[in-house]
Amino acid sequence: MKKDSGAVVKLPEKLGFFGLSSATNVVFNFKSIYYTIFLTNVLHIPIAVAGVMNTVGLIWDFVNDPLVGVWANNIHFKSGEKIRPYLLYIAIPYAAGMVLLFTDFNISVKMAVALQLIVFFLYEIANTFRGIAYNGLGGLASKNDADRKSINAYRSLGGCFGSAVGAVAVTPLVKLFGGLKGQNAIISKDDAPALFRTALFMGFLCLAGCLLQYFTSKERVKEEEVHEDKISIKETYVMLFKCRSWIWNMLYIMCYGITQTLIMTNISYYAAYILGSSDKATPVLAIYLVIAVITSALAPKIDSLLGRRRATMLACIIQIVGKIPFIINPYSMVNVIINAVSMGIGGTLAFVIFNTNRNNISDVVEIINHRRLDTMVSMGDTLASKVAEALVGLAMTSAMAMAGFDEALKLNQTDATRATICALLGWVPSIVLALMAYFGHRIDIEKEKEEALARRAQEV
Repeated sequence: MKKDSGAVVKLPEKLGFFGLSSATNVVFNFKSIYYTIFLTNVLHIPIAVAGVMNTVGLIWDFVNDPLVGVWANNIHFKSGEKIRPYLLYIAIPYAAGMVLLFTDFNISVKMAVALQLIVFFLYEIANTFRGIAYNGLGGLASKNDADRKSINAYRSLGGCFGSAVGAVAVTPLVKLFGGLKGQNAIISKDDAPALFRTALFMGFLCLAGCLLQYFTSKERVKEEEVHEDKISIKETYVMLFKCRSWIWNMLYIMCYGITQTLIMTNISYYAAYILGSSDKATPVLAIYLVIAVITSALAPKIDSLLGRRRATMLACIIQIVGKIPFIINPYSMVNVIINAVSMGIGGTLAFVIFNTNRNNISDVVEIINHRRLDTMVSMGDTLASKVAEALVGLAMTSAMAMAGFDEALKLNQTDATRATICALLGWVPSIVLALMAYFGHRIDIEKEKEEALARRAQEV
């Protein structure tokens, strides 16, 4: 391999990563908190049907993402870049898709289901390309591991800032645009115009985040050997599966996505049907995000002090321990806050670690195969996140439907519905976190890189 050029990623470039991460997480949190409830409470799609829609979306992602990833990996831009140009090309479609997801066309429920699926498919294609750039550029900015940790710390800080806007400020924004009127307000058909206006704001952030990253980022890491031949999807996966850490890191990311999406998707239901009003989630999320910001600044240091594997495990253990009081009594605000704090610490630490792992994995894949597969490594992680989101949507809607959830009942939901909402924030993510800890224990990217370099030296 070529020696590190010694290039150091400067602050403006890190702020570009911060900016895209901020915008992406505003959008993610807005969509996570409001999309399912938009389907059920605004479009009046039965919650069981919404679950089927999530399943169809999951199947689409399994088909769409690998094809996009392989196609992107075989593209050679005239500039010599592999990833950065996608930010420019996908900015407008990504923004438009977000707006259309929250558009009420005032059509029948059957037509609304069909139209929402079409919009979802198109949005996810755009989101896949955005994810390739979002996840892949950090590894191409520098080969220096300290640079990569710093970039991912800025991404995490951006994610926290974006989540703060997406979780803490979005509900006031919906209110500002004319929604959630009155006391004990719960999302309803009357809130459709307000959600559409909020989605327009989110679309602007999609556009701005992509363009900011495009104009501030650089690709310094070049492939050690230039290849003009195209590789098939089968050949690509054969190369990827030679890196053990790629598999375990992807499973780790999937578990992370499940736990985070469970929180963001169910917090609106928890606030509405347990606490009595949709806007009561705001202070809990605010505490979570303050803790996450602090942890983002400390995460690179924790990683360096403990080592990658121990830090990976610690991220899961903190979250499991923090959920125990909530599982015992999910109606206690103190326990809700403890749960939020543990998620803020453990979830943020996990985010910085698995993103740094991803950058290292691209290096190992190149050492083994003499070929960089940044787009496919990135796509795999994007797919893992999407699968997590879809699985949560399917599991949540199915569980809520079986428990007897009915939007028409307003605050008078069944005891089974309330218990289900609490379980989805308590013991269910705890089980997933236990799996996540196991997957984290299997990741040893530092050792795998040393072994790959040793084998390369023997070949020479």
